Amino acid sequence: MTIKERYLQAYDEQLRTDAETPSALSVTKLGPLRLATFAGGLGFITYRDLGGALAADMPGLVSAALKHYRADPGIDKVEWKVRMHDASPGLPAALVSHGFAPEEAESIMVGPLEGLCANVPEPDGVSLRKVTAESDVRAMSAMADEAFGEAVDTRMADALLARLSRNDGMELWVAEADGRMVSCGRLEPVHGTDFAGIWGGSTLEAYRGRGIYRALTAARARSALEQGKTLAHSDSSEFSRPILERSGLLKVSTTIPYYWRR
Repeated sequence: MTIKERYLQAYDEQLRTDAETPSALSVTKLGPLRLATFAGGLGFITYRDLGGALAADMPGLVSAALKHYRADPGIDKVEWKVRMHDASPGLPAALVSHGFAPEEAESIMVGPLEGLCANVPEPDGVSLRKVTAESDVRAMSAMADEAFGEAVDTRMADALLARLSRNDGMELWVAEADGRMVSCGRLEPVHGTDFAGIWGGSTLEAYRGRGIYRALTAARARSALEQGKTLAHSDSSEFSRPILERSGLLKVSTTIPYYWRR
């Protein structure tokens, strides 16, 4: 087995369980599916595998999952997380026929946390810190929306604050320069596994290309190592994938989020 195959096996075995949705408000099992509900009106559909389901089975599976969320008026968006290494014939077509739309593909990255910390200088004029105060969390969330070119959505900050109040292990990190937050990201140590997730990385356009994202990733990796974790995982855009690859992470598969919106 190659190192890439070992990483993918660890990803499937350790992360595609309850460990994938520790912050969910509720999780309902529907056949092979796990239907999670998160704060902020988000539904999330995941699974370890589809149990040998055939293409003819997919429309019924998608319909039943969507019926679950349609019945909850608090849900206005549902993500179905498709992994391209799964045996799921006919799934994309079934999702589209039920109103789901694919978004940009992301690389599933896995590798040693140590590599993310090696030889990473802190850029001049930039400071890094972990944030917990409500004002900081709201400023961080608004900055992330700005970085992605989206309108500020206070529900994300509300959800992050709710998670911090539950003390589930999530850490929020920011980089600051010129008197403001310019980059941010989450660390998600996964209880009972070797993994910590590196999530939510965003940097304001004017501050990209200066090593800020890499320094912020290194800070999160060091925190995870201190907690006894050894492996990092992340779903990465084409912007962050090369940075993680230079630090020793490997692309083990591809994931495509499909979204249904009420």
